[in-house]
Amino acid sequence: MTQQPLEPPTPSSPLSEAAATELLEILSRKQGTWVDWGRACQQLHKAGYKPDVIFEQTGFQAVQQNQIGVAAQVFDSIVKAGASEEVQSYYTGPRADVLYELRILNQERRFAAAQLAMEKRLEAETAREVARAFQEFSLIAQIPAGFVDHPGDALACQCWKTARQKKDLQERSRLIAKGLKFAHSATAREQIEKLLSDFTVVSSRNAPLMPIYRVEAEDELPRIVPVIGSLPLSVQAIEQVPQFEETEPFRIANLPGGCALAPIPGWQVILKAKTPIAILCSSHELPAPIPGKPEPVLVIIDLAQTQWDANSYFLVAPDNNLAFKWFETTPETPILGQVVLVMRPKKIFDENAITEPWQIDE
Repeated sequence: MTQQPLEPPTPSSPLSEAAATELLEILSRKQGTWVDWGRACQQLHKAGYKPDVIFEQTGFQAVQQNQIGVAAQVFDSIVKAGASEEVQSYYTGPRADVLYELRILNQERRFAAAQLAMEKRLEAETAREVARAFQEFSLIAQIPAGFVDHPGDALACQCWKTARQKKDLQERSRLIAKGLKFAHSATAREQIEKLLSDFTVVSSRNAPLMPIYRVEAEDELPRIVPVIGSLPLSVQAIEQVPQFEETEPFRIANLPGGCALAPIPGWQVILKAKTPIAILCSSHELPAPIPGKPEPVLVIIDLAQTQWDANSYFLVAPDNNLAFKWFETTPETPILGQVVLVMRPKKIFDENAITEPWQIDE
């Protein structure tokens, strides 16, 4: 790939141009393992090089840069936790996609989950199931009897709990088999094996629907406009207006100093929120994923609402990592706020037409 002259990154880079060129060379020539590539991407990102610039220089797409960069951090954390040469060799296989799914766990839990994923030769999708189930174990006040705090038992417990709610024998059998496959402790296996002779269906509270909205109408597309003050004002007031760029699909205004603001339509649920904040994520990262292809969503949380109720989703920080969760019973982990709205991006075929006057042929 033809190398183009490097553009100076914004903000100013702690890397010299020579060091940045060396990292880009590692990526473009694919020198070393994917772990080396991920570390290079992380260094370039932190230095202020934008993903599209790195893509032009190396051919690594932004999504791939993010995945291997995060996976490399997970790899380094399990090495610090004591991963053997066998484990390290297995994950440089490459299996960045598997390690990427373990990012939601802390170092100790990542290590345990990585060990299990290697032993069971798990693909990324199943590794995601294990990570989510294992994280749930860190949130519940009391682990069900017979199960222990291990990633295998965590997924086995999830299978056991779901199987008890199923009337369909085929689906129930599938979950029992899956639970037995992942059960780590002998007591967990005993709990699951009891379901082979006990066909009692245990009812459970269903998770509520997430409060999902999508901007539909043109007049629901607010914009952030700088306010420079009240008259009388001097001409210098205009010169002091902070400049910002809007990032789609939610028109997030990126202000100097790392601050960002998102315009949200004045729906009633937004007006009622006392201390709203917004977090960007992908729809497949929600606790109740939205059907269809993954898309970016903006999750609005009211930090003033910290009382648990079974009909809402909440923001919590297990292992100091923010996550959205629903709890059937009062959780042990502190509640940081309530999810009041999940906003999907607008679907407007020609947004430019909104700014033009309508012309009707007569």
